[in-house]
Amino acid sequence: MTNESFRYEPVERFGEGLTTRRPWNTTALAGVERLNGRVAMLGFAAAIVGELISGHGPAGQVLALLRWYLG
Repeated sequence: MTNESFRYEPVERFGEGLTTRRPWNTTALAGVERLNGRVAMLGFAAAIVGELISGHGPAGQVLALLRWYLG
């Protein structure tokens, strides 16, 4: 009872996947990179809004959070 639609890939030696000419799954990588870029843009926008509200830059915001949390 074997399912021919799914097959395991052969086991690779350590690091072999980075050095062989096997094709990457670029559709999955494109989605991950797009999500990563959009989340980074949201973080940057949040830092700008936080700077406008608090008057402190990103490092000052982290320092103020640490003072609030530890104090």
